[in-house]
Amino acid sequence: MRILTRAKPAESAVIVSTESEATPSYIAVDIQDALIEARDLSIWYGKKQAIHTVNLKIPRHQVTAIIGPSGCGKSTVLRSINRMNDLIPYCRTQGQMIVDGEDAYGPNVDPVLLRRKIGLIFQKPNPFPKNVYENIAFGVKLHYQATKEEIDDVVTSALQQANLWDEVSARLDESALSLSGGQQQRLCIARALAVEPDILLMDEPCSALDPVATAKIEDLIFELKKDMTIVIVTHNMQQAARVAEFTAFMYLGRLVEFDRTRDLFERPHEELTENYITGRFG
Repeated sequence: MRILTRAKPAESAVIVSTESEATPSYIAVDIQDALIEARDLSIWYGKKQAIHTVNLKIPRHQVTAIIGPSGCGKSTVLRSINRMNDLIPYCRTQGQMIVDGEDAYGPNVDPVLLRRKIGLIFQKPNPFPKNVYENIAFGVKLHYQATKEEIDDVVTSALQQANLWDEVSARLDESALSLSGGQQQRLCIARALAVEPDILLMDEPCSALDPVATAKIEDLIFELKKDMTIVIVTHNMQQAARVAEFTAFMYLGRLVEFDRTRDLFERPHEELTENYITGRFG
């Protein structure tokens, strides 16, 4: 277990660090069964360093939330898990991202195959401009040699897993763009589930949804964690408290604190964490 001494807080400021300062991480729990582990992870966009030496273990078959103010690096860390940052010009990664015992940035790792087992749900629903059926079938056709009957079964199963089958079973030939925002987001989740990922990354998946659609997504997260590991980036601290067993708080590209969610919200060890979750900044 890696526990560093708390930094001395600034005299009268809520925000107590700058980009040039080293913010220590308080890791309150040592995860024994980690499916994902960032080791000294640093990321640059051109000359600007966005992530500073992050060390973080993410437990298997649990929901882990990453919280923090806008621009703190939450999404950058999330995208590093399945190497989506590779698609950003001038992005450079240093350190290791261990996924199921293998460094995702190792020389022999195929990013396409890596992303097949790590689904990513974006902030805004992004269904393909195809019908509902083809949205789900697309990844299956891309990665597997499957018969029409097998694809039909996968489409049905994925939509059922996403709690969407009853709403769209009679609309499979309709454009996915005709669905409501909440339905589109669950369709995107079903599309990810169709290729049977081990990990599901969710980047602010409910920020564009109404409370009813948000509740459906959160209910779905509870069901999915039985079969996969979920990492969710969220600005909504109430959502993190509802769905996540563990929470990491980031600030200015650094991991400040990681703990069980309830302990982090009720008994934070770092003053910076307490200032954020009590709304003094962010």
